[in-house]
Amino acid sequence: MSLKDKYAIVGIGYTHQGRVPARTALSFYVEACANAIKDAGLGREDIDGLICYRHFQPAPGEREVTPYITAQRLGLAPKYLSQEANCARSHLHHALGVLEAGLCNYVVIAYADNALSSQRMFDEIDPNKAVFGQFGYPAEYAMAAQRAMHTFRTGPETWKEIAVGQRKWANLNPSAYFCDRPLTYEDYYRSRWVVEPFRTVDVCLINDGGRAYVVTSVERARDLRHRPVVIMGIGQHNPSSYIDQSTCMAGPSGAKVAGETAFSMAEITLGDIDACEIYDCFTYTVEITLQDYGFFEPGEGQDWFKDGAIGPGGSLPVNTSGGQLSEAYFMGLTPLTEAAMQLMGRCGDRQLGPKTNTKEPEIVLCSDNGATLQTHCCTILRRF
Repeated sequence: MSLKDKYAIVGIGYTHQGRVPARTALSFYVEACANAIKDAGLGREDIDGLICYRHFQPAPGEREVTPYITAQRLGLAPKYLSQEANCARSHLHHALGVLEAGLCNYVVIAYADNALSSQRMFDEIDPNKAVFGQFGYPAEYAMAAQRAMHTFRTGPETWKEIAVGQRKWANLNPSAYFCDRPLTYEDYYRSRWVVEPFRTVDVCLINDGGRAYVVTSVERARDLRHRPVVIMGIGQHNPSSYIDQSTCMAGPSGAKVAGETAFSMAEITLGDIDACEIYDCFTYTVEITLQDYGFFEPGEGQDWFKDGAIGPGGSLPVNTSGGQLSEAYFMGLTPLTEAAMQLMGRCGDRQLGPKTNTKEPEIVLCSDNGATLQTHCCTILRRF
């Protein structure tokens, strides 16, 4: 049984984002969910499913965020609640599963945090790795990127195109963290090292704020406030091998199998894709994801990205909000919600079409990625 064209995204919830002091992570969860419900034209009594992305260790003095507490603060009484213990990419799968089973009619999916203002670390330090100078995810992805530099023709000359292209989109997005800060190739090379081969502009943001969206059936979506965004295909793959155990560190990632599954369900090809919203924890992640989807062969990334190919006016727009590199970090909700907003036609100055000298979007490809290329979800959305 295929899930193609049966379910849709119908509402998006934003909060203030960037550095927002004196706010708890829970307050952002509540605000994002409430805004998404309102945006869909629904009431809290309509919501019977709530799924929260992974929440990290709370800041000192704050209680741990759970879907139960979030539902309580929202005044919800859901039939289904869920929260992942890790960065698994199965949240949309869960939502579609409970909808398909008839357990729920409207499901809210949310992620929020206050990591920037609370100055809380995202990743615990493993002493067994720290003795070798390996601290957290930047070092682990740097290992994959270094291997890719050795295995095929990639490196800063490719990644600068990604960082600069996405920053141009952020400069059109008034909510983006780097809205008022352009980035040139010279700026890219002047930015400081985090861990070689990554500079600061190769690494995603840490910020405060929240993001949420509402999923329901296409039939119910017809009567709601906005043009619904239909889910054409979805796929997931979990290679699972950790980076220091990997036998193929530079790829393929889970994007290859996840993408094949999603495209098979959607019954389309790469040529039907009008834009991509890619999980961009690092610039290299964008490259390896698009490579594994099949947009170009290993070693061809530098030529594929050059001359502003992914920016405004480019041949294939990528991360049109600025992405996690230049807009804000909300895990897999950053790419997915931007895709939905683009297909709803609600993106203002960055809207795909005549405003940005690009094609009006009919179909958008989204990705979500977890741990160090261990797990991947591909979602294909279309305009209703």
